[in-house]
Amino acid sequence: MTSLSIGELGLQTHCKVQTIRWYEEVGLLPPPARTAGGHRLYEEQHLARLDFIRHARELGFPLNAVRALLALSGRPERPCEEAHALASSQLAAVEDKLRRLEALREELVRMTEACRGGVAAECRILETLADHSHTHCVSPAHGAAIAEGTDAAL
Repeated sequence: MTSLSIGELGLQTHCKVQTIRWYEEVGLLPPPARTAGGHRLYEEQHLARLDFIRHARELGFPLNAVRALLALSGRPERPCEEAHALASSQLAAVEDKLRRLEALREELVRMTEACRGGVAAECRILETLADHSHTHCVSPAHGAAIAEGTDAAL
């Protein structure tokens, strides 16, 4: 393989140039060689490592877990218990998120089914959203998501 520019690496990995630079900055991607003009030159190892990072991120692994998984992948003699623990932790996080999303889905279904149409002054959806007590929530998980802050909870 010939060396790739940062743009070419981005195209091959479907990764933005800005993200590649950031992965370098935080130490997930080793710094590449540079041309006399200072342009980055990426090799096969960078491509493989960036693919690994992207796949891990698509699975939702946080950066510290990606870093640990990369370290393990570079040490093939090590047992995979740590990788298993990291994947199990991520699975638990995904399952928790799915439970919270299901609670939100149930609440939205209930709200839309309660809507009788008509004018905004009588809209059950708007009434429900304006009720900050959340006593109408059918799921305790929905209330927990609200307490945590919806963006943080999802």
